[in-house]
Amino acid sequence: MESERFTKTAIWLHWLIAIGVVINVALAWIWPLGDHNDAIGEYVRPMIDSHKSIGITILGLAILRLLWRIGHKPPPYPASYKPWERTTAHIVHWGLYFVILAMPITGWVMDSAWKDAATHPMLFFGTFEWPRLGFIMTMAPDTKEWIHSTFGEAHELIAKLVYLLVVLHLAGAIKHQMEGHKELQRMGIGR
Repeated sequence: MESERFTKTAIWLHWLIAIGVVINVALAWIWPLGDHNDAIGEYVRPMIDSHKSIGITILGLAILRLLWRIGHKPPPYPASYKPWERTTAHIVHWGLYFVILAMPITGWVMDSAWKDAATHPMLFFGTFEWPRLGFIMTMAPDTKEWIHSTFGEAHELIAKLVYLLVVLHLAGAIKHQMEGHKELQRMGIGR
C-alpha cells in the first residue's frame, strides 16, 4: 500500500525537531546526576545552557513547522485507516504541536524568572546573548520566585505529556508500518 510522502521541508523540520527533543530529554536526565558525581558536576552548567539553546531552536523550528503545516496540506491517511485511528492520529499530532511549543515557552518563562538570571546571561550555543523576557525579570523577587516555581512545574508536567505523546506517535507509526502502510517512507525513511 503506497502512501504519499510529506514535503521535503516538512520531513526536515520533523526530524530536526525530533532530534532536538531527544537530545534535550537526554540532557535533562543526565545533568541531575552531576549533583552527586564530581566527574559530571563540572559539565552541568554547559548541559543546562545547551538544553536552553536547543529548546529555543526547537521553538523556532516548531513555529516554522506549524506555519508550513498551515500552508501545505499533509498527505492523506491511507483509506484503510479506521475512523478511531484517524482521530487518534489527529489528537496525537496536534498534541505534539502543543508540547513542542509549550515546552520551550514554559522553559523560557521559568528561566527569565530565575533569581540569578540578571547575572548569568543566556548565550545561544555560546555565541550571542539570547534575551530573557524583560517584563518578567523586572518583577518583584517573590513574584519571580512564584513564576519560576509554577512554570518549572508546568515544564515538568508537559515533559510527561511529551513522553506519552511520543510513545503513542511511535507506536502508531510502527503499527501501521507493520500493516504495510509505509509510514516511515511517508516521513522520508526508505523508498
